[in-house]
Amino acid sequence: MSAVRFLPVAITLLAAPPTGAEVPSTGAALFAAHCATCHGAEAQGDGPMAVLLTVAVPDLTRLSARNGGSFPMFEVVQSIDGRARPGAHGGPMPLWGAVFGETPGFSVGLQEGPLEAQGRIMALTLWLESIQAE
Repeated sequence: MSAVRFLPVAITLLAAPPTGAEVPSTGAALFAAHCATCHGAEAQGDGPMAVLLTVAVPDLTRLSARNGGSFPMFEVVQSIDGRARPGAHGGPMPLWGAVFGETPGFSVGLQEGPLEAQGRIMALTLWLESIQAE
């Protein structure tokens, strides 16, 4: 049987609703649940925890402006997943790649943790790109 015949089945399985705990899947929901405490509800670096940190929390709506008008997609992904290890609290920001991979969600019989984490990181990154100030 060809791989093309399996594609609709794979898409259906991946689109299935989560079993168990509901997990935010949109970038905006992920940001509100995991990032707004430090970065603020409007992503401008003014969250309630920002005053307690030893490093200034960046305004995430100005990422493109600080990068010559181009959204730094790869750098943002690396910052979120932990590869760039940005400073906060005098040390690294939470490693969201690990956190998102451990959060329960849907299971399709694959190693869903890393795949699910990558999807959440990409959703969050695309949302951040969508809120860039002109």
